[in-house]
Amino acid sequence: MPLFAANLSMMYTEVPFLERFARAAADGFVGVEYLFPYDYDARELKALLDAHGLRQALFNAPPGDWGKGERGIASLPGREAEFARAMEKALRYAAVLECETVHVMAGNIVPLMLPQRQRALFMANLALAADMAAEQGVTLVLEPINHRDMPQFFLERQDAAQAIVLELNRPNIAVQFDIYHCQITEGDVATRLKRDLPHIGHVQIAGVPDRHEPDKGEVNYPWLFAYLDELGYAGWVGCEYIPEAETSAGLGWFAPWRSKQAISR
Repeated sequence: MPLFAANLSMMYTEVPFLERFARAAADGFVGVEYLFPYDYDARELKALLDAHGLRQALFNAPPGDWGKGERGIASLPGREAEFARAMEKALRYAAVLECETVHVMAGNIVPLMLPQRQRALFMANLALAADMAAEQGVTLVLEPINHRDMPQFFLERQDAAQAIVLELNRPNIAVQFDIYHCQITEGDVATRLKRDLPHIGHVQIAGVPDRHEPDKGEVNYPWLFAYLDELGYAGWVGCEYIPEAETSAGLGWFAPWRSKQAISR
């Protein structure tokens, strides 16, 4: 049975961020995720989680200068010290939030840098970060992102992410499998889920092609949820989609699973 986490960066934007925890809990979600927690004190966020009976499923490590288009610094040359500090900050938040999974964004393609050199730098930084995270039982996930939404993002394909995880061979590094991104870039989602399941640490969903509710578009999500059960996936399913209108009004897709949600981890 999938455990669903509402993505508070995209959902419930009708209200201020700190009010979204209550909305998610009222609608039956048992977990939340979001892009970044760093505008808020971690203790304030933990108090909201506890008050509403929610678990923190995931958040992202600091990505560099988001406003200037940076989408992670883990593969950027000359930023190694900054990346280490960013991971220290992310892990401090993870400790307070009792969050077991942190997404490390790869970053954009570096012009004139050979892809294999950028990949090697990404892997070296991930190895360092994995050692840091292992001390507090945190898993780091890397996510392939489609080039329609992020045209310059370094990591696009599932097999590329899986290859990095396999080469690093660290028990606390896995792949964040976003079905929306995978469908746009590669398709054949079910085959890739089955092939890659042993190293999938988090799943995300959205309708394709418009990134609205998962009952809109070309992907048969009820079938995929049952398939994830069949495969034995026991992690979170993050709802990283942009509601077409008011968030709660668009949760008809969630009705079959709402009453069955239970924290089992």
